[in-house]
Amino acid sequence: MIRTLTMISASSSSAHAVAIIGGGPAGLMAAEVLSQAGFKVDLYDGMPSVGRKFLLAGVGGMNITHSEAYPAFLSRYAERAPNIAPLLRAFGADDLCEWIHGLGIETFVGSSGRVFPTDMKAAPLLRAWLKRLRDGGVVIHTRHRWLGWNAEHSLRINSPEGEIAIRPAATLLALGGASWARLGSDGAWMPLLEQQGVQTAPLQAANCGFEVPAWSEVLRSKFAGAPLKNIAMGLQGQTLRLGECVLTQTGVEGSLVYALSAQIREAINRSSVATVEIDLLPGKRLNDVQKALSKPRGSRSMSKHLHSQLGLDGVKAALLRELAPAEAFADPTLLANAVKCLPLTLIEPRPLDEAISTAGGVTFEAMDERLMLTSLPGVFCAGEMLDWEAPTGGYLLTACFASGRAAGLGMVEWLRAQPTAKPL
Repeated sequence: MIRTLTMISASSSSAHAVAIIGGGPAGLMAAEVLSQAGFKVDLYDGMPSVGRKFLLAGVGGMNITHSEAYPAFLSRYAERAPNIAPLLRAFGADDLCEWIHGLGIETFVGSSGRVFPTDMKAAPLLRAWLKRLRDGGVVIHTRHRWLGWNAEHSLRINSPEGEIAIRPAATLLALGGASWARLGSDGAWMPLLEQQGVQTAPLQAANCGFEVPAWSEVLRSKFAGAPLKNIAMGLQGQTLRLGECVLTQTGVEGSLVYALSAQIREAINRSSVATVEIDLLPGKRLNDVQKALSKPRGSRSMSKHLHSQLGLDGVKAALLRELAPAEAFADPTLLANAVKCLPLTLIEPRPLDEAISTAGGVTFEAMDERLMLTSLPGVFCAGEMLDWEAPTGGYLLTACFASGRAAGLGMVEWLRAQPTAKPL
């Protein structure tokens, strides 16, 4: 038997006005906005505890946002920058830091410009935040999984006691993308919204690794897991970006690859493959590399020659041997060109569930400026389930916080205009 809980009337002190589905940063931020505006909030999350992906993001150092200037910051959202801009103008990196300080958590700016809590941990921040929310009256229901809507347009929730149906005055969906399903973000909400006529874009891996056609057994067995440091990489014909990445059993991953992942993915979508160019020695000019390699090597092996003249050895030398044409090792000019512009073919992203984040989801065109679905009045969306993406470095979390706050404010505005859903 399904129990139905009516939540529309706010005239009774026991009534609940708003339901939030999803306990990540976007859902929790909206809950804070709504509770501070006087609305009673019930938050539902399918996992045993909230904020699981947030906590995982803090493993190794909680990078909460970035300190770079606003124009550069906004550019990280690429073609969705115009949609993200009003969210960041209302609640940007500085606002987020001030909000964190209000929880009693201090922050600092690292050498890369990334902003971290002083203790580098996510757990103390989440604990302080959850205490504030609970003190503000937010009721958190864990192990409650949203199943869509029933014929009466009530929300279907699978709870430990069985399925229940609830009728909130407004609903926020903040269900995340489709990476790290074990933490709750599995993308199962996509068909539920599509069935309601909500416009969505296909979910795709973002900030992810990519596969190559095949590494040799030598490279795979000796160098899988080895970092490629102090290199530059870019799509063929484009400006190269400095950074580092890691060779894997099937391809490449790491921060430099993640920064280029959207461009690489779209190139693969267009042409089935993408070619990136790697500069193994970005600190040296091509002419200098050529002059060094043109020096006689006598009886020394090519490996020793590369090491003595360029300091090129280990995984870099192995990758050069793997990818450069055989004739290049007999021609200093060809070899120098390979060192400075080594082509690497990539054929597909790693599986969606391995990605740090996802692109695709609910399009901004499906919502109004309050982030309310135009086809489902009273239903709002926020966070990673929206169709945007950004590189790592604090940009993902900042937009999740900002969109949750914007959706919360949009819900307050919409609710106050409804005669049956006034604050308690």
